[in-house]
Amino acid sequence: MEFTINEQNSAESKALVRNGLIAFNKDYFPAELSKRYREVNLILIDGDGRTCGGLIGEICWNWLEIHILYIEEYARRHGCGRKLMQEAERLARMGQCDFIKLDTLSFQALDFYKKLGFEVYGQIDNAGGYTHYYMKKDLEAKEGAK
Repeated sequence: MEFTINEQNSAESKALVRNGLIAFNKDYFPAELSKRYREVNLILIDGDGRTCGGLIGEICWNWLEIHILYIEEYARRHGCGRKLMQEAERLARMGQCDFIKLDTLSFQALDFYKKLGFEVYGQIDNAGGYTHYYMKKDLEAKEGAK
């Protein structure tokens, strides 16, 4: 049998690869975690009704992974990033997640995430001349909640 490799962006091909991996992984995760997947799309809207940022991620098994956090320049420094992260954490807790993970580059939001309780668990130096940080925040049960 012969195989070829090509670069393509068809939604159908990407779905086959993604769904194939998800199906493979299901055989290795406990049954109680297998149905704990959902997209998290929090969109920031300004007072004029314009989209000016948001947070994109997914809850997968027992964690929330934040893929993208972006806020337009004019909307920064108003607490919007913190509010988006707080809402994401609320959803993660509701989804019974044990932790949140994300990555950031040294010119992006390292200190912002640290202020929110994230810790660096890994890094790659010289990622395009910058440092690429991998961060995690454990979600301990809140006091009184059991």
